[in-house]
Amino acid sequence: MGKPLLYEILEKPATSCIIGICTAIWFFIQKKNIGYSHVGLSYETAIEGHHWRIITSAFSHISVIHLVFNMSALWSLGVVEQLGHMGLGIEFYLHYTLVMVVLSGALVLAAYHVLINRFKIEYFRRVTAVGYSCVVFGWMTILSIKQPSSKLDLFGFLSLPISFAPFESLIFTSIIVPQASFLGHLSGIIVGYSIGWGLIHGMNNYWAISMLGWIVLVFVFSLKRSGAYDFNFLEIESVTDPSLPSVRFLASGNGRTLQMSSTEVNIV
Repeated sequence: MGKPLLYEILEKPATSCIIGICTAIWFFIQKKNIGYSHVGLSYETAIEGHHWRIITSAFSHISVIHLVFNMSALWSLGVVEQLGHMGLGIEFYLHYTLVMVVLSGALVLAAYHVLINRFKIEYFRRVTAVGYSCVVFGWMTILSIKQPSSKLDLFGFLSLPISFAPFESLIFTSIIVPQASFLGHLSGIIVGYSIGWGLIHGMNNYWAISMLGWIVLVFVFSLKRSGAYDFNFLEIESVTDPSLPSVRFLASGNGRTLQMSSTEVNIV
């Protein structure tokens, strides 16, 4: 007989919170009838300054199957939080989840840039990617290096050897979700190997908090600059030295502008 759900939630607090956030965002998107072109990551929106989409795209999902697959895999991978004795644990999990969200998104954009500008494949200019799979595939890869004897449980009945899980899952998702993004999953695997092999290392609380602060700063200012959300309380104006911006606060209020465009959607 398995452990009670509440007990498992307490054992995987960070994983449980992320699953709760992704699920709440999915419900919000469905309730408000928000198009995925408004939250997803694409090459065109990135070069227009919509850098905030690296974050929103990671936590948004296109369908129930997409959400359930990612969250089911993430729940199984939450075992990382319990492996503090192996140099992993909850701090490692939080630190490198942050790294994978940012780096996998940046790697996808870099791949789009090469495919569009070097190989002239214009298709990738209009592809919009959404989903937490980049991070899920990253954790699969890290766990396959750190604890290759583990199993990955999907949907409560399908069990895969973790050593092959990234590539088995890549095939599985391509079958059940035809729109699955190969580049998105591959970017997660690459970042996962970089972390697992120690090519990316040295994260601690100081660097994690600093990185989070910069992410929040870039997120807010790129959101305002892109016009996707109007922060009326925040205004940047020039001073004596035009190279030094100053910030002043105005009367509170907010608004929202949604812009639609014809895009292809890839889920990650």
